[in-house]
Amino acid sequence: MSHATAAQSQLQPSFWGSVWESLQGSHQDFTVGNLNRAILLLAIPMVLEMALESLFAVVDVFWVSHLGANAVATVGLTESLLTLVFAVALGLSLSTTAMVARRIGEKDKDGASVAAVQSVAIGLMLSCLMGVPCLFYAPLLLRLMGASPEIVAVGGNYARIALGGCGAVLMLFLNNAIFRGAGDAAIAMRLLWVSNIINLVLDPCLIFGLGPFPRLGVTGAALATFTGRSIGVIYQFYRLLHGSERIRVLQRHIRLNFTVLLRLVRVSLTGILQFAIAHTSWIGLVRIVSMFGSAALAGYTIAIRIVIFAILPSWGLSNAAATLVGQNLGAKQPDRAETSVWRTGFYNMLFLGGVGVFFILFAEPIVRLFTHDPAVVPLGTSCLRILSYGNVGYAYGMVMLQAFNGAGDTVTPTIVNLFGFWVLEIPLAWWLALRAGFASNGVFFSIVIAEAAIAGAGVLLFRRGRWKLQKI
Repeated sequence: MSHATAAQSQLQPSFWGSVWESLQGSHQDFTVGNLNRAILLLAIPMVLEMALESLFAVVDVFWVSHLGANAVATVGLTESLLTLVFAVALGLSLSTTAMVARRIGEKDKDGASVAAVQSVAIGLMLSCLMGVPCLFYAPLLLRLMGASPEIVAVGGNYARIALGGCGAVLMLFLNNAIFRGAGDAAIAMRLLWVSNIINLVLDPCLIFGLGPFPRLGVTGAALATFTGRSIGVIYQFYRLLHGSERIRVLQRHIRLNFTVLLRLVRVSLTGILQFAIAHTSWIGLVRIVSMFGSAALAGYTIAIRIVIFAILPSWGLSNAAATLVGQNLGAKQPDRAETSVWRTGFYNMLFLGGVGVFFILFAEPIVRLFTHDPAVVPLGTSCLRILSYGNVGYAYGMVMLQAFNGAGDTVTPTIVNLFGFWVLEIPLAWWLALRAGFASNGVFFSIVIAEAAIAGAGVLLFRRGRWKLQKI
């Protein structure tokens, strides 16, 4: 056996041992030791967590696509409205991850638990404020998004459940942000797996009425999602109260601490604005696409779900970068925090770039897995192929912006998103689609251009290093 082969055989057990450790829940202090191993231990469960979420998104639209273009359009329009909920959930989650990670890095476990409780209190209040009105006005919101009377008739109840039950989405994201900030990435992974496996099982049963279940059509998809996520949230609270090695909420922590709560609100407001700017731009894009009919909207919805299938695991990698930044800044190691971001961005580029090449080469066969509608297939294929050209930009952009968030600097990504999405993307989409004659393809090209600009701005601003001085 050669020396190289011998060395490789010695390293391989260590690698697979690290993989197994990451899945079980690592006990490593992420502020010391080998940085590549720290990235691996955090990234594997975070990537797998997001992978199952992305699998559910694809399987969900696969079943719904059997109900026709109006049903798929219903999902697309409702999810464009749900982006506002995701904006709140992600904005609050990123500030929660940053604050919990910083306290863990400072070895202040009580401070981390207090921050977690304040975050949950804010999340419960926002769940009521957003969900209750949507129960009553969901069909009206669909009409405002340009839905035809046929789409409203098919999808009114779907929208009521999906939007009215948005608190389950918010709390699922928020509680997992607590675990991620503490470094309990494996627990966050298992919690989301429980939720989404329930979704995957219930989806076809409630849509098509399999076995003892009623046939609810597209409404069944919303009910399956709400049920799975609600059970996941209950399990999250159980794990928080019973605790782990890194974080546990005890009875003495369950109180309002207005100093911590207000600090969390302050950081969250810009975080929510950051994602609201990004996600409301998707509403604008959907509104432009809807001008070209249900087929264009269905093709866009299918292609976006496929793209999300690849991007969500990449988002897991960027979450790992955010946790490493927060914990290492708390441990007074800014250089280690910076190095972790550059390495994670490079790994993310390799992964998402490879996926992009695959999507470009096999766009039509992939879209045909979801629909054979002759009007939808070419539009979905074109959308998937165009969006995949921007994968390298997406990869670096999401890691850089999450690094700022992990440091508690939510202002810089907010400004970048404002210019990238609203000053550049939306006007460009409108001009390319309606003035330059590219139709729906113009919208897809605008997404690629805007994401590349955001990635470039993120890299330049990250190099300046002001995020290292952020207090939270």
